[in-house]
Amino acid sequence: MRSHPPKVLIYSHDSFGLGHLRRCRAIAHSLVGEFEDMSVLILSGSPIIGSFEFRSRVDFVRIPGVIKLRNGEYTPLSLRLNIDHTLAIRASIIEHTAKVFDPDIFIVDKEPLGLRGEVLPTLEALKDTHTRLVLGLRDVMDDAEILQQEWDRKNVYPALQDLYDEIWVYGPEGLCNPVEGVKLPEGVTDKLRYTGYLRRELPDDADQVPTPEPFEGAPYILVTPGGGGDGVEMVDWVMSAYESRRHPLFPALIILGPFMPAASVAEFTERAQHLRDVEIIRFTPQIEPYLDRATAIVGMGGYNTFCEILSFDKPTLMVPRVVPRREQAIRAARAEESGLLTVLPIDLYPDPVRMADALAILPKATRPSAAGVENLLRGLDLVGDRVTDILSDKPDSVLPFGPPKEHADMDDQDGDSDEAEAVNF
Repeated sequence: MRSHPPKVLIYSHDSFGLGHLRRCRAIAHSLVGEFEDMSVLILSGSPIIGSFEFRSRVDFVRIPGVIKLRNGEYTPLSLRLNIDHTLAIRASIIEHTAKVFDPDIFIVDKEPLGLRGEVLPTLEALKDTHTRLVLGLRDVMDDAEILQQEWDRKNVYPALQDLYDEIWVYGPEGLCNPVEGVKLPEGVTDKLRYTGYLRRELPDDADQVPTPEPFEGAPYILVTPGGGGDGVEMVDWVMSAYESRRHPLFPALIILGPFMPAASVAEFTERAQHLRDVEIIRFTPQIEPYLDRATAIVGMGGYNTFCEILSFDKPTLMVPRVVPRREQAIRAARAEESGLLTVLPIDLYPDPVRMADALAILPKATRPSAAGVENLLRGLDLVGDRVTDILSDKPDSVLPFGPPKEHADMDDQDGDSDEAEAVNF
């Protein structure tokens, strides 16, 4: 065991949406809760990271934000610089932070090389030091063919094979495999370690009832499109069901998310004023108390929403998106097959009758716990166990932050599939 307090650095590339940030925050909070002297630093481009509260010994470095345009290109979020200049600044901040912070573990969320390769220099510099390099993947990445094309284009395989020590999959083995169908270099699948989903808990001040309490304490359905940037259709569909008055329905509390387009926020807010059983909240960084009090949940099927559904054990209707990624649709289909929830395909939008029928039976639907799926929510516990193992293997004398390591040319990789079985924590 190292003699000085342990440190973990987490990289989250996302500038738009809440998924990556909330996943990294959950891991950070769990780690400082388990290790009394640990410090965790999060590198993030999220423009709203400052809206969230962080536990003692968790902090963040905000790197310049970027957004992805409809044509797939990136542009700076605020700075009047070209994207290459912005990415160079981000890469420099990431590498310099890692050098000064000198982490025991460096966790990269989802993107093996970071946004446009910005993490690669840091990975190369850390490889020959004491730092353990970990890639964290959600349970589902995308359709296998699309993911294969993306990773081929980005040329991530040398990093997976030569730089990363471990690949953590934030889900249980057997339900989803994020690299299923992807041809990987030899030895990469041996690095996979399944954790289970990341359990979500009520915040420490959960005894403070949200003000005002929705519907004066009456049961309600919580509708959450996550960050909201791609949730306009789902919210419109739910509101149309309440406007149609086909069935008596439980009241609906809709939390739009911080990235919902302003025009849609205004429209939904105005429509809700004419519905006595629909309330709108623009955004809250503490959604857990609302989830805990809800009778049922309607969501799109992003990773974090799915973890929340399982953690608070609520009957759930999932309306997954299918573009630009099929991630949510794949996760929703696997979950429905396992008896965890019900799916309403977005292809049926905007039929209000279909939505109203689904909402009417939702509160009496089966809870996820009744499905009996094993190892669903042990993710944070098993991440903590693995961190303990890593730290206990560290020598007291450590190598300095070294120069980039020489690697074989990416074109030399044969790309053959590795058939070895992944291991659990």
